[in-house]
Amino acid sequence: MNSIVAIVGRPNVGKSTFFNRMIQQRQAIVDSVSGVTRDRHYGKSEWNGKEFSLIDTGGYVKGSDDIFEAEIRKQVYLAIDEADIILFIVDVTSGITPTDTEVANLLRKTKKPVMLVINKVDNAMRIENSYEFYNLGLGEIYNISAINGSGTGDLLDELVKNMPEPEEEVVSSLPRFAVVGRPNAGKSSFINALIGKERNIVTDIAGTTRDSIDTKFNKFGFDFSIIDTAGIRKKSKVKEDLEFYSVMRAVRSIENCDVAILIIDATRGFQGQDQNIFWLAQKNRKGIVILVNKWDLIDDKKTNTAKVFEEQIRHETAPFRDVPIVFTSALTKQRLLKSLETAVEVFKNRQNKIATSKLNEVMLEVIQRNPPPAIKSKYVKIKYCMQLPTATPQFVFFCNLPQYVKDPYKRFIENKMREIYDFSGVPITIYFRKK
Repeated sequence: MNSIVAIVGRPNVGKSTFFNRMIQQRQAIVDSVSGVTRDRHYGKSEWNGKEFSLIDTGGYVKGSDDIFEAEIRKQVYLAIDEADIILFIVDVTSGITPTDTEVANLLRKTKKPVMLVINKVDNAMRIENSYEFYNLGLGEIYNISAINGSGTGDLLDELVKNMPEPEEEVVSSLPRFAVVGRPNAGKSSFINALIGKERNIVTDIAGTTRDSIDTKFNKFGFDFSIIDTAGIRKKSKVKEDLEFYSVMRAVRSIENCDVAILIIDATRGFQGQDQNIFWLAQKNRKGIVILVNKWDLIDDKKTNTAKVFEEQIRHETAPFRDVPIVFTSALTKQRLLKSLETAVEVFKNRQNKIATSKLNEVMLEVIQRNPPPAIKSKYVKIKYCMQLPTATPQFVFFCNLPQYVKDPYKRFIENKMREIYDFSGVPITIYFRKK
């Protein structure tokens, strides 16, 4: 399981510059699927073989320079609640500000590792000025310059030392479902309708483990686990209506699940926050089912209401349109069984393994009929393909000139594979490599 690292600090100390530097070297690998994430504040990074998720909590706070201290406080509480390691970024050019002192006071109370990062330290004079930050009482300081990258190597060396050893991703025989979505979309009502009120309520005692809570259930003849979702934990200090909070909570749930059940509110439509959570699941290569909840409140007697609604969602999730959409109502228990059946199907699709001989037989014929377009009079010849032995569906096509295979052709291959094999609800990754 990846560690979650949260970046906190006042505006304009360089959090976003640091965040972008951390994820850019991974961008080409992680984002090989076109159009992966629309969320600029969540990314994956890797150092010395350890992968971790990085969240710039400041990105979820409304307002910019003229930010209220209350908002920063929310950010910090959020990081303390959800992250494994906290990076507190300050600016050497402005010295210790009253807000920095307040943030430090909050962070000293947590048992989680906190690393104090002094940004914009790019000359000898500034190194000297950085010593005053020891007064914040957070232990060692780490001097960096996010803009040119100096000091980030030493910081990352120390960061990965604080991380637990990465666990191998276990392919569970029991589907693990995470019910995710914006606040008030009906997540708790859906879970209660699905599994009854008598589920285990886990009390949240300060300092107890934040690892995901797997609760096993049997319903409609299906065995499954529900992971760390709404209603299982109530937070005291952070109000439920915070947009960035719902994404942060979704990160934890999604990273530990097989299938994300994304609940959207039919009365509000598929909005920016729903999109962020959708791309988060897609980026993590999880199965996805979209449930349009509160459908009992929509007058679907009108012609094609559901069809129009569905088309709007598919337009927003393009190019990944092959996702099941179920119209439900947790209140009237409408299509509850259908929701669960669909999630179980997606779980099975995600484990789909195609024999190499069969794959070559089918796909090489498709490629022969529609070869990649020639570029600069050079022809791409694809000789062989196979499914990689990974937990999620990933395929590699071997060819003479992989650099000439462009995104539109990769999408064509993906769409053909979706037509032929059932990968509904499952992101698939396709690589072109030199033979």
